[in-house]
Amino acid sequence: MATELAAAPPPETGDSGPSAPRKSRPLLARIWRNYVFVKVRKAAVVVFVVANVTFFLGRAMPGDPIDVMAGRLTQGGMSMNEARAIAMHSLAYDPDAPLYEQWWEFITGILTFDLGGTINRPGFSVTDAIGAYLPWTLFSIGVGTLIAISLGLALGMVMAYKRNKVVDHVLSVVASVLGAIPNYLIAMVLVVGGGMYLGWFNPIELRGTLSPGVQPEFSFVFIGDAFFHAALPIITYVLAIIGTWMLIMKASTTEVLGEDYVTVARARGLRDARIATAYVGRNAVLPLVAQIAISFGTLVGGAIFVEQVLVYKGVGGLLLDAVNYRDYPLLQGLLIIITSCVVIANLVSDLLYSRLDPRIQN
Repeated sequence: MATELAAAPPPETGDSGPSAPRKSRPLLARIWRNYVFVKVRKAAVVVFVVANVTFFLGRAMPGDPIDVMAGRLTQGGMSMNEARAIAMHSLAYDPDAPLYEQWWEFITGILTFDLGGTINRPGFSVTDAIGAYLPWTLFSIGVGTLIAISLGLALGMVMAYKRNKVVDHVLSVVASVLGAIPNYLIAMVLVVGGGMYLGWFNPIELRGTLSPGVQPEFSFVFIGDAFFHAALPIITYVLAIIGTWMLIMKASTTEVLGEDYVTVARARGLRDARIATAYVGRNAVLPLVAQIAISFGTLVGGAIFVEQVLVYKGVGGLLLDAVNYRDYPLLQGLLIIITSCVVIANLVSDLLYSRLDPRIQN
């Protein structure tokens, strides 16, 4: 009898029984501790914190949109009372609205992906304003960064293979000088030196993003004109970034050249070109994947000064207008976008590197 009881199976319980919550707990715990979920969770927290800091810092600046517009109107001889009346009628802003109501509207807008409307352009949403300028910034930054990284990695390998020779010394000096110059200063040198003194181009013709009469469409005219106006920003980003990548790739390649598998490959009689591409180049670039992803994100914020110098209509000029006119929703939306670009770039780099080296997930 005792044997039969011991061999009898345990009583079955339905999904609604007491064991059902216990089954879901390990799954939820695994999801909560999952490497990807942890990284995404931290990225969301960073963006949320920065969004709140942006909200309060924007309103901590002296003056509000009404005061700024009224101050500009009084410069034309208008009285302050008349100027404030016109400003309150023209702007989509209520200066008497409690701060907590503005904060709650801002937070609910973020959660619903609604950044609200601009203050200085009533009826024009923040999303539309950013969508009209952000693609041009991403275009110039993307092309410039791709060119700079590609050339930088190639020249860095040349420097490593020709180390302690004339080519290495010359390229190292050039890379160090370019890496130390701010991007906006490079832009100024291009305009003043190349445009005004040497006369290589007319800086006025290169202003803006498109020539008058050219409409965005999939055509050679549009693509050529877009590259024409983005030429100076692209060259600026290439010169500002390439030096850093040359030095980074040189150091990484030099380290890889000292590995045993490179020596074995040479002993097997493999061609230098084969060793450089299949062994040295691939392994030298592997540690740089994270930095490549991060560089795309950080450049969005750095483009602000470049676009102001070159009069390129990207998010740089839009952000400056938002600050000058105290357009809080537009300022918040732009800073959230810039922060999100950096955070997402870091997230992508972490996930890529975790795939390349699974050991970091432990």
